[in-house]
Amino acid sequence: MCRKRARLATILAPLLASSVLMAASAHAADKPVAAPAAAPQAPGKATPAERSEMRRADPLTRMAFWSTEAERDGRDVEAGVGLSQALRALGRYDEAADAAARILVVVPDNYDALMESARANVARGQGFYAIEPGRKAAALQPRDWRPLSLLGVAYEQAKRDDEALAAHRQAVALAPAEAVPLTNLAMHLASTGDLPGAEKLLRQASALPTATIQVRQNLALVIGLQGRLDEAEKLARQDLPPESVDNNLAWLRAAVGQEGATRSWTAVKAGG
Repeated sequence: MCRKRARLATILAPLLASSVLMAASAHAADKPVAAPAAAPQAPGKATPAERSEMRRADPLTRMAFWSTEAERDGRDVEAGVGLSQALRALGRYDEAADAAARILVVVPDNYDALMESARANVARGQGFYAIEPGRKAAALQPRDWRPLSLLGVAYEQAKRDDEALAAHRQAVALAPAEAVPLTNLAMHLASTGDLPGAEKLLRQASALPTATIQVRQNLALVIGLQGRLDEAEKLARQDLPPESVDNNLAWLRAAVGQEGATRSWTAVKAGG
């Protein structure tokens, strides 16, 4: 890997994980996890109405709720997956991975638990350990692009670029109208040094109804890394407050003009 490609990979790697996890979280919130139909309700367990209400709560409240439910019944898939999701939302990725792993001991082929295991491992930068659950999830739901996008990022973290590219392309083929798989493929190309190819895909993604602020900011990043800072600034100011844009532009100038910048684009955006 040449120095330029290595630098781009360091710059862009956090964005690959964050964009796919954001999409995965959104889909997970839209699609409640179903408890096994045959399982009787354990004494003291929350009612279905209480559980439904809890899905709209903040992550800390959800963590406390689902932790109690999981303690009451270790075989409660909904509670275990809900706990993993809440822990991940709080940035407690190791605990989130452990919560998903406990459920997989009981139900090793549960799609939602497999996805949470993959998400948590990708989030903590341990993509190698996301590969097996990601593959199983993809086999269970072969028409779902989400496990393939997760696999793409997992393979990248495991430094298996050919498999990463194949997974990203499969995800795009399954969901060409979804912005996230296009974005993840684009950022993979950018990390390998193909900034023009990444820009082309990000422009397609940003024109889709499913595009988010992060998609547009990734486009601004890729444009800026090609030295077109004025164009990048114009895009960035559409979504971010002035101080954030100023910080991002300062970082971009350093990234373009020097061999390495001390902080990542993601850290700058977060005020870090």
